[in-house]
Amino acid sequence: MKPILYSFRRCPYAMRARFALIYAGIQLEHREIALKNKPQALLDISPKATVPVLQLGYHQIIDESLDIMLWSLQQHDPQGWLKHQAEALSLIKNNDNVFKPWLDKYKYADRFPEFPQDFYRSQAELFLQKLEKQLREFTFLFAEHATLADFAIFPFVRQFAFVDKTWFDIAPYPKLQIWLNTHLESPLFEKVMQKHLLWHP
Repeated sequence: MKPILYSFRRCPYAMRARFALIYAGIQLEHREIALKNKPQALLDISPKATVPVLQLGYHQIIDESLDIMLWSLQQHDPQGWLKHQAEALSLIKNNDNVFKPWLDKYKYADRFPEFPQDFYRSQAELFLQKLEKQLREFTFLFAEHATLADFAIFPFVRQFAFVDKTWFDIAPYPKLQIWLNTHLESPLFEKVMQKHLLWHP
């Protein structure tokens, strides 16, 4: 059977998985779902019921976005995304475990009234500062070409930037702004964000 991807277009985790799958040229069946009305077929194979989920066979499921990326790149990696893998995985871990929770509070500040939105943004900025420093050395995070870290982290920085794009565009992160725009204008991102009709069994 052809691999099946359960996805949701705007989810940053699903986005990073699609980056790797499309780049690696994996032929698959794309099933776009509504997060508020998840199909039983997804619930049956992945009890945690979050996207992305890649079904490789009847009993082979990958339901972590980073694992889907790594599996895809192990199939085909023509531009060397897996170079600097150890450093990339460390930075991605920081993104997922530290930056993402602050990003959520910044984006949905009304749900977290303990602190003002600016406080959550300032906490998230600690990670942006780290990225800005990385980008002073290279065009991308670890090299002059994009690697795993760039595509795993970009969807979350994109989400952060668009909470208040006016602020982000004048924030003191010139290298990061260029990096973000490079991804936003790339043909690969255009493919990743292609719209799909909702899947119905």
